[in-house]
Amino acid sequence: MKWFGSRQKAGTMRKSDTPDQAHLREFALSRQGVEGFVEPRTAVTEYTLLLVAIDGEWTRRRVPSVQWAHNFANKLGIPSYDAAVVGYPPRMREYNARRKKEGLI
Repeated sequence: MKWFGSRQKAGTMRKSDTPDQAHLREFALSRQGVEGFVEPRTAVTEYTLLLVAIDGEWTRRRVPSVQWAHNFANKLGIPSYDAAVVGYPPRMREYNARRKKEGLI
């Protein structure tokens, strides 16, 4: 894959790539109680996978498809849900509130 000097055509969505997938894997394997929330495609982003740890820490990256996201989670032994159906866990909002209070975001 060419990284430098390559530009994406204006108005096109960036696809999921290996660094995104590696980041998700590292997050899932280095945190406790991780769950996956598959987010639907929107006008500006492809499908995304939101991973939330037991303490509410979270990360989000683009993924190739809904099926890929669920397969990824299954291979790592973590539960995955459709975010549009189940929503987001309260611990994620609590984590964001703690970080904001601490001046970290």
